[in-house]
Amino acid sequence: ADSSVNFVVRPWVNTPDYWPTYWAITEQVKLRFDEEGISIPYPQMDVHLKRELG
Repeated sequence: ADSSVNFVVRPWVNTPDYWPTYWAITEQVKLRFDEEGISIPYPQMDVHLKRELG
């Protein structure tokens, strides 16, 4: 998407550990990005509405 950076991370874990590992990695990446001052800007669009008088 326009406002995302997509990484593919595929650790090998046991099936019961999949979701806890998924969320732990996601959280650690976000926290590290915050520590390093890395942010992902969102696209901006200015919309001007023109109203005709008369």
